[in-house]
Amino acid sequence: MSRNQVIAKLEEEQLKKDSGDFRVGDTVKVHIRIIEGDKERIQMFTGTVIARKGKGLSETFSVHRYAYGEGMERVFQLHSPRIAKVEVMKKGRVRRGKLYYLRGTSGKASKVKGQAAFKTAGIENNGQDASEIQLENIENQTAEANSESAKA
Repeated sequence: MSRNQVIAKLEEEQLKKDSGDFRVGDTVKVHIRIIEGDKERIQMFTGTVIARKGKGLSETFSVHRYAYGEGMERVFQLHSPRIAKVEVMKKGRVRRGKLYYLRGTSGKASKVKGQAAFKTAGIENNGQDASEIQLENIENQTAEANSESAKA
């Protein structure tokens, strides 16, 4: 076995299986393990993912937030044992790979548009287009109106 193959095998064992399905622009809550003496607690850092870099074991992501009149940014190792989990709070719709322009903003200027989640009349989007869902709703409404008029 060559040196590169040995390193690749060791890295593969260290990778997390549930690394989180999040992208740049998403608002995430990162659960971090903090060890103080012999005690361990979990602290959360909530913010917008502004960058993802690297591959494999050295993959990192940057989370930015604006709180208490100050902009904060933290860079996390994705496969670090210190990260308990990454929870996606809101999906964002962005057209950039890196959102460094959010660094100097606050308030409404620092908002990222959310992805439209189509939930109409209790029907969840199961791979359907929005127009298909609207057509189904119109057909259901007309069917209900016809049945009510037939009863009267």
